[in-house]
Amino acid sequence: MSLSDKISLSNELAIFKRKHRSNAERALASSAVFWFTIAFIGQLIFVLYIIGLYGVSLIEGDFERWNAMMPNGYTEGDIMGNINIGIHLFLAAVISLGGPLQIIPSLRKWFPTFHRWNGRIYIFTAVVISLTGFYLTWIRGSIGGLIGDVAITINGVLIILFAMIAIRYAMDRKLAIHRKWALRLFMVVSGVWFFRVGFMFWMLIHQKPVGFDPVTFQGPFLTFLNFAQYLLPLLLLEIYFWAKEKSGNMGKLAVASLVSIFALITAIGIFGATMGMWLPNLIH
Repeated sequence: MSLSDKISLSNELAIFKRKHRSNAERALASSAVFWFTIAFIGQLIFVLYIIGLYGVSLIEGDFERWNAMMPNGYTEGDIMGNINIGIHLFLAAVISLGGPLQIIPSLRKWFPTFHRWNGRIYIFTAVVISLTGFYLTWIRGSIGGLIGDVAITINGVLIILFAMIAIRYAMDRKLAIHRKWALRLFMVVSGVWFFRVGFMFWMLIHQKPVGFDPVTFQGPFLTFLNFAQYLLPLLLLEIYFWAKEKSGNMGKLAVASLVSIFALITAIGIFGATMGMWLPNLIH
């Protein structure tokens, strides 16, 4: 083989590798967009549910409706507890809308001022919602037992920690690192939403309570879900980061398939939560 033939073959191999790497990268990016689109739609439905149930009942003065899906959501005479739950619910709507908007690249590029202010609101809301969550968990009390309380507390601590780290890197203008921590923050902030989606996915599969007591709301499945609601999305995100930055074509394609499966599970869970939890409580 002549030198020119070797050079030609080498160039063809390089083009082949670039083409396949490009296809793998596109598949990975497309899977992430696929999941995010589904999640964004699901969070918008969740926001409408919060406004339609809790916001409308607040305007109408029908506070008893707060207990429709939240045991002890409203407790007569517990002024501080009711204020905390009201703030918690209002901020849940704010953060569920603002979070997805914050990580859309085109909004960040074309509306940088909105991105900065929405980010500040998001960080502030994340911290406050965690603090009110601590109060509601340990002072007012919640269902799910001690394990559930510990899981919620860890979730809140991670939210505050990730928020502070994201701010630090934004202030240092280390924007690539900042964006990764912002995505981690989005995952842990969405823990409550992931819980509902995961719970209804489980219920759709089994068509009855399996792995937990529906009265005490405790059991092995809920013990798992209490931690998985934020640790599992975080794990998937870290796998995605690894695939995007370090893996070869096969790794990228494998992770793209994994993310796509997670997207389908998310879609099924959103459907279950919408039809089984959110929509029925908007119709009264």
